[in-house]
Amino acid sequence: MILVIVTVFLGAVAYLLGSIPSAVWIGKSFYGVDVREHGSGNAGTTNVLRVLGVKAAIPVFAVDTLKGLLAALAACLIPGIDHNTEAFGIVKIVYGLLAITGHMYPVFAGFRGGKGVATTLGVAVAIQPLGALAALVVFMLVFALTRYVSLSSLCAGLSFPLVVIFLLHEPMLSIRIFVVVVCLLLFYTHRKNIRRLLDGVEPKTSFKKKTA
Repeated sequence: MILVIVTVFLGAVAYLLGSIPSAVWIGKSFYGVDVREHGSGNAGTTNVLRVLGVKAAIPVFAVDTLKGLLAALAACLIPGIDHNTEAFGIVKIVYGLLAITGHMYPVFAGFRGGKGVATTLGVAVAIQPLGALAALVVFMLVFALTRYVSLSSLCAGLSFPLVVIFLLHEPMLSIRIFVVVVCLLLFYTHRKNIRRLLDGVEPKTSFKKKTA
């Protein structure tokens, strides 16, 4: 019974960690701006970069990534859980997904959040670090060539399951399912960006502050 209570409690903590609206709090506290009212309207790193500049975007990215990482690793706090089992991997995935959900629908910011790319990166690092590193490299390469954050995120998301399943030969079924779900989730949350990319109207991203 205690084990169940601890597991559920840590799941709630994972969601609350994900709900920390770093983009909203940093924007309001230091710039007097709610980034959700400007740019794309998302409370995430990309919109902060476009609206407030790189100095604001760096801590937002760091916090959003860290909360995903810590949420997934909260599974390590469950008493007596064997870290080499499928059950442990499943709990980490569930906690990670709760954090991503918290970022997208944060209880601390009226359930209006971001797309969860940075938080997903943190979760991925906790669950499959080599696959996450490969996806990050893909993101940076595509961004360097195109300056499209959305396209870079989509390519990174697509590369994640391909690397994990076909190159790293991940043995755990739960993790193989997770990386596919992450890819599908990224494509779903970026469906408007995909349409803009196809129409040739997706804005490129620079590191210069833009006026709201």
